[in-house]
Amino acid sequence: MNLPQNDDKNLWVSWDDYHRLVERLALKVYESNWKFDKILCLARGGLRVGDQLARIYDVPLAILATSSYREAEGTVRGELDIAQYITITRGELEGRVLLVDDLVDSGVTLERVGRHLKERFPKVTDVRSAVLWHKACSKVAPDYHVEFLPTNPWIHQPFEEYDTLRPHNLAAWIKRGT
Repeated sequence: MNLPQNDDKNLWVSWDDYHRLVERLALKVYESNWKFDKILCLARGGLRVGDQLARIYDVPLAILATSSYREAEGTVRGELDIAQYITITRGELEGRVLLVDDLVDSGVTLERVGRHLKERFPKVTDVRSAVLWHKACSKVAPDYHVEFLPTNPWIHQPFEEYDTLRPHNLAAWIKRGT
């Protein structure tokens, strides 16, 4: 599949590019020599990143649902909502936690989730953040990132096509892909 040309306003990402970015992020964290006990990914954008990192590092994955991009098929930022509970498969959220998302845009999510963790999870002793993309407009800098984006482009991720796909369209969509 040929993607449109990247420019200052748009960054188009293929599945292959996306997976390579996650691998590069895993390597950056590893090369920092910081050891963590658990990964907390922010759903939805950080789900795929968190899943891949949890597999690479073989550590428990926790999930915290957050949402701010809901309107206009996920292209307009609204008020940030943070779920009351964190889901984790083994144990509880404690110790050193790698907080994972796909990107940091305004920085509001990382900032608010950091406060949320301090207020509600006193057994968490250290939190560091990791994202694929760090936009210049962010008021918060992640601890780890793969790409810094000085022009703050809209990032067209490979899974965005599912934002508009509905069950009744599946037959035509699958046929189109063959």
